[in-house]
Amino acid sequence: MSLKEKIIMESLKLFSLKGFLRTSINDILAATNSSKGGFYNHFRSKDDLYFTVLKKAKNVWRERNLDGLTEIENPVDKIKKLLTNYKDKYLKDSINFPGGCIFVTLSVELDDQRPDLASELKKGFDGLKSLINRLLDEGKKSGQVREELNTMAITEMVFAGMVGASVIYGVEKSATALDQRIDYLLEVLDGLAPES
Repeated sequence: MSLKEKIIMESLKLFSLKGFLRTSINDILAATNSSKGGFYNHFRSKDDLYFTVLKKAKNVWRERNLDGLTEIENPVDKIKKLLTNYKDKYLKDSINFPGGCIFVTLSVELDDQRPDLASELKKGFDGLKSLINRLLDEGKKSGQVREELNTMAITEMVFAGMVGASVIYGVEKSATALDQRIDYLLEVLDGLAPES
C-alpha cells in the first residue's frame, strides 16, 4: 500500500472515530508513521484530504451496500437487501469504521461548524433517499406497494431509521440491537404489499 493510500485509509478510520475537526494532522502522521513532508507531498491541506477520504468512503459505501442489488428483480426486495448490507457489511465493519458510519459522524460534527464540508454529505444523503424513493415508486408501479401509500414519507422513515440505527449502534455497540432495529425496518417494508 502506498503512503497516499495509507493516509486515506487511516484518515477514514480516524474521521469515523473522532470526526474531521478533532483529527489533527499529527494524529494522521502518527497513524501512518509518516512525516509532514510525506503528508503534504500527497495533499495540499487537511481539507484536500477530507474530499479524498469522502470519495473513498462513498466508494466503500456503494461497494458494500449495493452488493447484490442488481441480481434482485423486486424493487422492495432491493431495499431490503440494501438494509441488510448496511447492517452486516457496512455498520458492523469496526476495522475500517471504528466509530460507525463516517457520514453520520461527519454530518453531526460539520453541519454548523463547516457547512462547506457538510454540503457534500447532504448530496450523499439525498442520493440515498432518491434511490429508496425510486425503488418504492417502481414497487408501486409493479403492484408490490399499495397504491395509496406515500412513497416519499416511507422513504424519509426508512432513511431516518437507517441513520438512527447507526447512531444508536455507535453508542451501544450491540450487534443484536442493531439487527433488531433493521429487522423492524424490514417488517415495515413487508407491510407495504397489497393484501392478497
